Amino acid sequence: MLELRYTWEPFLDYGQKLELKKNTVIYLQGESGKGFYYLSKGGVKILFLSDQGNERIINYVPVGMLLGEHGVHKENYLTTAVTTSPSVLYYFSDEDLSKVCADHPNAATIFTHSLIYKFRILAEIISLLDSGIEHQMAYYLLKLVHENGNISIDQTSFAQYIGTSRITVNKTFQKWKQKGLIEITGRKIQILDMKKMREIGKVM
Repeated sequence: MLELRYTWEPFLDYGQKLELKKNTVIYLQGESGKGFYYLSKGGVKILFLSDQGNERIINYVPVGMLLGEHGVHKENYLTTAVTTSPSVLYYFSDEDLSKVCADHPNAATIFTHSLIYKFRILAEIISLLDSGIEHQMAYYLLKLVHENGNISIDQTSFAQYIGTSRITVNKTFQKWKQKGLIEITGRKIQILDMKKMREIGKVM
């Protein structure tokens, strides 16, 4: 959600700066919430463990976005967050959130919009878990464009994102290339027919 990126930046002085190494667990799904975070630099992947015991990547957090908002007021975290590269985050406790909102009333609106967005995306993703591969691939490509403005991801990472094999992803991409839906240059994927991709990836 591009309009939410960097909107929390003015409030970073209220948080605690954290410098984390690659593959550091930030919070775990199911553990009691201890606050939320802002990604200032680096990368974070969000994982979800289904009731069937299958864990998969469901999101890559863009720099300038919040994560773990569902962990405020001691609520359990709904997902797991892990750094994908050396990263700089800012941690905000419940007390920090209260101070920010007291000093800057618009902060409450920003936080609420971010929280609602995450709940909506999580609900959509859970509804997609049993759908076809092409449906899921189209949905995630559109999601990456919507959140980041472009798509820069290798096929192995994208396969982990979908929860399928690299071969399956490659076959689908080649099929879409032949149909003129996408163009691939290195790690960059460009959607050429946005209307058709939206039809394929539409959430029912």
